[in-house]
Amino acid sequence: MSFEVRHVDPVGDAELLHGWVTHPKAAFWMMRHASLGDVAAEYAAIAARPGHDALIGSRDGVPVFLMERYDPRHELAGAYPVRPGDVGMHFLVAPAETPIPGFTRAVILAVLDLLFADPLTHRVVVEPDARNTAVHTLNAYAGFEIAEKVRLPHKEALLSFCTRAAFEHAQRRSRHVH
Repeated sequence: MSFEVRHVDPVGDAELLHGWVTHPKAAFWMMRHASLGDVAAEYAAIAARPGHDALIGSRDGVPVFLMERYDPRHELAGAYPVRPGDVGMHFLVAPAETPIPGFTRAVILAVLDLLFADPLTHRVVVEPDARNTAVHTLNAYAGFEIAEKVRLPHKEALLSFCTRAAFEHAQRRSRHVH
């Protein structure tokens, strides 16, 4: 599966993103009760923050996922000892009326492929809510290893890392499965 990726337009994409982040399946995105204005303001703030950006992934011209890339030195300051080459990531797959088997797995592999395309990225960091068992399984599939449970301002999270080598191993394994 291939995807095209572009930067979020905070105003132009606000309605689309509002539908995604307030959907019941996006409960762990922590924006369930956000207004349209809240969503536009959040993504304008992300666009203005150095080292943090939001991107929309599309398949055949249809937007299907959101990803955020961030500098963990700012977003996770004090949560763990950040190393040079660490890049933080969040991703959200758009709600679908008819789920496609393996689609979310394809999205996370595409997101990691994009992040590791930068030779300065050595390790991808995620901090999903400790209760989000579905994403923990998905992260393990993509090569993430849980380091520890950490307390962040809005949640208890499982700090997890994916090295370039672990991701390459996961890619090889996924090619053999399909």
